[in-house]
Amino acid sequence: MRSHVLLAAMALLIAPASFAATQDFSVGPQYDTTHVYVAPGDVDAFVRSFAATFGGQSTPQAVVTVTPTPSSTSSQLVKSPVGAISVFGFRTPVPYPFGLERTGYLVTDLDEAVRAANRAGAATLVAPFDDPIGRDAVVTWPGGVNMQLYWHTKKSEYTPLEHVPENRIYLPVQSADAFVKAFVAFAHGKVVSDERAAPVADIGGKSGVFRRIRIESGYGKATVLVTDGHLDWPYGAETTGYEVGDLDATLARARDNGVKVLVDIHAETDRRAAMLQFPGGYVAEVHSAAR
Repeated sequence: MRSHVLLAAMALLIAPASFAATQDFSVGPQYDTTHVYVAPGDVDAFVRSFAATFGGQSTPQAVVTVTPTPSSTSSQLVKSPVGAISVFGFRTPVPYPFGLERTGYLVTDLDEAVRAANRAGAATLVAPFDDPIGRDAVVTWPGGVNMQLYWHTKKSEYTPLEHVPENRIYLPVQSADAFVKAFVAFAHGKVVSDERAAPVADIGGKSGVFRRIRIESGYGKATVLVTDGHLDWPYGAETTGYEVGDLDATLARARDNGVKVLVDIHAETDRRAAMLQFPGGYVAEVHSAAR
């Protein structure tokens, strides 16, 4: 027993600074949004269909500049009991690398959060800049996973979610472990499951297996899907999976509001799931717990 204690103490002494105790900058999954870019002419139809499908409500639309270089876009936040989205309808060309980030995560201190992400293994793709209601930055993780970090000048109060959505991240085997190690360290998260042989049918395949890693943290849920890239559309086109209480009722509302059901309800390992496409092209996975 004494030798185990000694080894643990030595490991702490020689651990690199990047793995020392650091601050958790997360605020809560209700403040995290999926970024959705649609053509200006599709914005209203998309917002209506998303809100009607999931029971959400949109903030008023505003035309603003949300990038550090000149641009113009409509911007609005749609909050629902199963997750929020930030909707952008650019009137100008979208400056690089915007449009490639999948999510926006609210943090308590933007500059320190960016530095913490850098220490964990992320690169700063867009250095911190001011926006109309706060400050933003974009970081990129191993595997090319881009995420926006943001901070609001005025504190927001959002209702906790009924169901926390999952950030669905498709990665090749060569970068999956590096991403998980880096993101978990930054997010103060934990790997809740690591299935080395999940059935490929869960992501539209015919036969074979893939690796599925599920992570939870103060930023919500993330599912890393490690594949060889041989994916049938629309798998890989979705960035978010929304958990709902009644999947059948959700799909009925979706169909009534102009949403295409790309993959109908089917059983997966631990859930019932479907794939939807909203007006404007946004693809989402929707699921409920297995019966």
